[in-house]
Amino acid sequence: MNILLLGSGGREHALAWKMAQSPNCSSLFIAPGNPGTAQCGTNLPFAATDFEAIKKCCADNAINMVVIGPEEPLVKGLVNELKADASLQHLLIIGPDQYAAQLEGSKAFAKAFMQRHGIPTAAYGEFTGDNFEAGLEYIKAQKLPVVLKADGLAAGKGVLICTTHEEALSEFTQMIQQAKFGAASSKVVVEEFLSGIELSVFALTDGRHYVLLPEAKDYKRIGEGDSGLNTGGMGAVSPVPFADDAFMQKVITKVVEPTINGLGKEAFDYKGFVFFGLIKVGDEPMVIEYNCRMGDPETEVVMPRLQNDLVHLLTAAAQQKLEGISIQKDPRFATTVMAVSGGYPGDYAKGFAIDGLQNDAADTLLFHAGTAEKDGSIVTSGGRVLCVTSFGNTVAEAVAKSKDRLVGVSFEGMYFRKDIGYEFE
Repeated sequence: MNILLLGSGGREHALAWKMAQSPNCSSLFIAPGNPGTAQCGTNLPFAATDFEAIKKCCADNAINMVVIGPEEPLVKGLVNELKADASLQHLLIIGPDQYAAQLEGSKAFAKAFMQRHGIPTAAYGEFTGDNFEAGLEYIKAQKLPVVLKADGLAAGKGVLICTTHEEALSEFTQMIQQAKFGAASSKVVVEEFLSGIELSVFALTDGRHYVLLPEAKDYKRIGEGDSGLNTGGMGAVSPVPFADDAFMQKVITKVVEPTINGLGKEAFDYKGFVFFGLIKVGDEPMVIEYNCRMGDPETEVVMPRLQNDLVHLLTAAAQQKLEGISIQKDPRFATTVMAVSGGYPGDYAKGFAIDGLQNDAADTLLFHAGTAEKDGSIVTSGGRVLCVTSFGNTVAEAVAKSKDRLVGVSFEGMYFRKDIGYEFE
C-alpha cells in the first residue's frame, strides 16, 4: 500500500515511524514532513493545506491511503475535496469530513453535540456581536474563575482563564469587538471553570465502531511545576497512573460510547481519530474539548506503546471493519520530554545547528518536531524542536532515560522541563 501522511511535526514523525514498520506499507510519502520523517519515507515539498498538490501527488504516486495529521486541512474540507474527485474514489482516507471536523473547528458546535448526547461537560453560553450585551450579563453572573474560548481555531491560543469579572469582561470585549483572535473569536463560548486533573484519551473510529488507543497526559506549561505560559506541550506520560480500570470504564460508558454512537446517529462522515480532552473532576470524567486528530506530544508516547500494526488499524477504520479488533499495548511506561527553542512560547530565533541527534540509547526514541535541513545540517525551525521518548517500569525511570538522552543533544537556547511526570514519581 502506498501511503501519504500529511503534516510536519513530532506527531507526524511518530506516525511515520509506526507506519513504516508495517508490512502493509509499500511506500510512505510525507508532506511536507521534517528531517525525522525523511528517515521513514519520502518527504514531499508541499503544505498539508495545498489541496491541488495533494490530489496531484495521489495520482502521480498511486496513493492508496491518505492520513491527515493536523487539524487545519480537516477543518478546511480536504476530505470533501478528495472524495469529490472522480479519479480518487479508491482512496482510503483517515480524517473526518468538513462538517464532522467542526467538533474541533467550532467550540460551540462541539458543546451542542455533547449536550444532545448527554456527554458530561462544563456549563456554557455562546455569544456573538449580535447578543454581546447578553454575554456581558452572563459573565457577570458566573463564578470565578471564568473560561473564555474563541469558537474557531486559534492556533492553541484562543482559551483564556480569567480570575476576575473585570478581566473576563475586558477580554470578552476584545475577542468579539476587536477580533483579538481574528475570525476565530467572532463567536465566544463562555464556560464554567472545572477543577481537576487532565488527561487525553484517543479512539480510532470507523464511524460506527471504535478501538481505544493508550491514554496519555501532557504538560502544557513552559515552567516546572506547571508554571508559566501555555505551550503546545512540553512532554507526556502514558499510561496515566490515576486512570485506573474503574475510571477508564466511566470514560468509556459516559464519554466514548455516547460520542461514537452520536456520530452514527447523526450520520457524520467520520473515519479517523477522536481525541477526547478530559478532566477528572472528583472521580468523574468530563469533556473539555474534542480534537479530530491525534495530539502532540501525546502521539509520541501513544504510538510507541501501541503494539498493533497501525496500517492494519487505519485500513480497518477506513473500510468500516474495526469491529472485533483488540488493541495490544506495551505494559511499560512511555514518557516524552520536549526540547524547545529559547524564548518559546514567545518570540524565538530559528536556524541553529542541532548536535547529538544520533540515537543509540536503549529503550529511547528521538522524534523531530520543528527541525529542517540546511546545507547538509539539521537546524531548528520551530518552537518545539524535538522530543525524546523512553520506556521504563516507572514514570521516574522513563523520564530519567529521556533526560539523559537530551543531555547529549544541544542547540543554542535549548530548554526542556526536567519534571515531566513529577506528580507520579
